[in-house]
Amino acid sequence: MSAAALAQTPNVATPSPTPVAARATPTPRPASSTVNATKVETVEQVAESVIFFYGFPGYLTNPIGRDRLNQIRKTTLERGRVSVTQPDGKVEAANYQRFVIRADNLEKERIRLDQEFPTARYSLVFNDGKIYGVFNNTVFQPRDDASKTFENQIVRGLEALLRYKENGSTLTLQPREKIMGVDYYVVDVTDKQGRTTRFYASVKTFRVMMLTYEEGGVKYKRKYYDYNYAQGTLVPYRSVLWANDKVVEETEVGTITFGQRVDEALFASS
Repeated sequence: MSAAALAQTPNVATPSPTPVAARATPTPRPASSTVNATKVETVEQVAESVIFFYGFPGYLTNPIGRDRLNQIRKTTLERGRVSVTQPDGKVEAANYQRFVIRADNLEKERIRLDQEFPTARYSLVFNDGKIYGVFNNTVFQPRDDASKTFENQIVRGLEALLRYKENGSTLTLQPREKIMGVDYYVVDVTDKQGRTTRFYASVKTFRVMMLTYEEGGVKYKRKYYDYNYAQGTLVPYRSVLWANDKVVEETEVGTITFGQRVDEALFASS
């Protein structure tokens, strides 16, 4: 279930939607080289190869991999559009903005998600390991399912693998799988809270094409599409989330920029 119908907000007049900015053309880069899969044997080698290619600048200069991601992605400003399928089958679409101030690990990250649906506009904020909502400059406590959905976007996303070491997570290598003719490395990432997310990384490109996890008896699957480089780092511009084989969310990034100033007041809880 998405955040569309999850936050508790008072009845207000419907705000005018804000148009989504047109997608900026990502920084063009040469196609990345592939790694000899026969030389990748351990789970750490798989994970570090994935990190290398997500921070691969297209040419062999330093920094690369983890250092480059930390250098480029000190802050993130992302704009796009999300479509949410409610349990009754109704589809709602919203413009969104996501602001991120990078920290040493995900627990210390500061993230704000502004969403503008046809009937309401509100924000969800992750700060100091806590989640709260903001509506008309008033802080409120979202419903548990809203908080959990937002939390899963953070702790069960790509950063869970890309920053496994910083997060203190453990890795387990599962047998390789072939899906629709594509060979995948399969890596389980278990964080310090015991949450396990399974990542499927292409043997050829080391791009994560899918992740899965189970929570509350529901099996979730998120697929990533439309990879391109933005400021020399690899970004999927589209993702789709399934819950028990039903699509519940589709997200398309319009523009994404790194390193711009982000106002710390956006994350204040008062």
